Amino acid sequence: MAAAATAVAGPVFWRRLLGLLPGRPGLAALLGRLSDRLGRNRDRRRRRPPWLLLAPLLSPAVPHVTSPPCCLCPEGVHRFQWIRNLVPEFGVSSSHVRVLSSPAEFFELMKGQIKVAKRRVVMASLYLGTGPLEQELVDCLESTLEKSLQTKFPSDLRVSILLDFTRGSRGRKNSRTMLLPLLQRFPEQVRVSLFHTPNLRGLLRLLIPERFNETIGLQHIKVYLFDNSVILSGANLSDSYFTNRQDRYVFLEDCPEIADFFTELVDAVGDVSLQLQGDDTVQVVEGMVHPYKGDQAAYCKAANQRVMDVINSARTRQQMLHAQTFHSKALLTQEDAAAAGDQRPAPDTWIYPLIQMKPFEIQIDEIVTETLLTEAERGAKVYLTTGYFNLTQSYMDLVLGTRAEYQILLASPEVNGFFGAKGVAGAIPAAYVHIERQFYSEVCSLGQQERVQLQEYWRRGWTFHAKGLWLYLAGSSLPCLTLIGSPNFGYRSVHRDLEAQIAIVTESRALQQQLHQEQAQLYLRSGAVSSATFEQPSRQVKLWVKMVTPLIKNFF
Repeated sequence: MAAAATAVAGPVFWRRLLGLLPGRPGLAALLGRLSDRLGRNRDRRRRRPPWLLLAPLLSPAVPHVTSPPCCLCPEGVHRFQWIRNLVPEFGVSSSHVRVLSSPAEFFELMKGQIKVAKRRVVMASLYLGTGPLEQELVDCLESTLEKSLQTKFPSDLRVSILLDFTRGSRGRKNSRTMLLPLLQRFPEQVRVSLFHTPNLRGLLRLLIPERFNETIGLQHIKVYLFDNSVILSGANLSDSYFTNRQDRYVFLEDCPEIADFFTELVDAVGDVSLQLQGDDTVQVVEGMVHPYKGDQAAYCKAANQRVMDVINSARTRQQMLHAQTFHSKALLTQEDAAAAGDQRPAPDTWIYPLIQMKPFEIQIDEIVTETLLTEAERGAKVYLTTGYFNLTQSYMDLVLGTRAEYQILLASPEVNGFFGAKGVAGAIPAAYVHIERQFYSEVCSLGQQERVQLQEYWRRGWTFHAKGLWLYLAGSSLPCLTLIGSPNFGYRSVHRDLEAQIAIVTESRALQQQLHQEQAQLYLRSGAVSSATFEQPSRQVKLWVKMVTPLIKNFF
């Protein structure tokens, strides 16, 4: 038993040792070879590939907190405080955080929030659908804008919508045509930005047909913001996401600093996107490099600077706000300060925005996710869910080579969003089955079936799009951290698309119970994957799909 523990702890020991020594590149090679040699000897006996033991070593080192942003605060308020070295930290009361459970609840909340918005509505999504429910949403926006014009003074209300160019332009009736009436009627109050990936250009852009051009890269952020309240989700603005497509949603109510951050983030991406005009043409923001006609390196550099300025300025602002809010009257007792009305209650929940925009060399979400998987200790449980099971090699190595227990929830073929699609897209569920089977075979060959378990979501008449993770520390029955937002943990999320999610860390038992209930309800509708699963007729994959999957798996 002790030997087994030592074997598992070895890679972590080497990785932490590297973090303490100068000149890491050379030492990394030396210690890596030594660890590899030791691992090979050990694994010959255990029949386990040695590269898996190096997974923690090869992953990013934890960005240790050298000093807290506020010198009056003790370090270690919670164990995930190192994240604030990368992004702004927003401390809030858990009473401002509500987990939603259904598409209908998500839709009704959005409509209600639009109707009472006074200052801003900001919506970032892959696309806006064209059905009656989507029209209902547009009508809500129109009604609120109309109401704003009836005030005696010029209206402060601004509506900003960020969508993907290729997905939002698909077909004759599309996201653009749905929004044109708002632009035409309220040109001073409405902005519609259409992000166009810089990787789709030249001959590639001319030759790749509609729908297929979306595989090159997308605007995939899903943020819905109303005055000072924010909904973070993986759901798009389309009828199925309002009715029978299961996703995840968290409502951050009256959190002005978080709302300001996401407004600025969407504005930043909007500034490097194409601007929809009232005549259905698009223009570039004045002074900005064109995303696919201009120099690609210059465009990506400008976009990186624009987005990183938002992240860094918010991080600095939050540090200053924290010091002013909690320590401006350090000599007063907490009771006196509260009575004076100039301090907020100490937070029990922390929100960290995690941004991933690999085309712009921004990889914050990837760093944080890999570090969380690396640091999850023996006895911890990670519930990880994705609508499209296609883990990057790095994430796969960490799941198979680290110590925590994993319950991975994915879509059964029947609830995959591509199930029943026409043409090549109809084979995508089978490709996911093939990837799932390969991963399951790897788990079995390593003897990890007890530690890493797969489950498939199934619900008659529904599709599955939920993504994220819940982390339960060793010995705990409730999660203390969750990731929620747009990434799918796959190659596209990491390398091609623009993504955003948040890490929620909480000490509130009530919020932990909400998160646990959310996880439990999703997993309740699932069945365990076993060898027998792949013997079912619905899991039979055609030979050509097996042959093509390795070539195209990085595009879906």
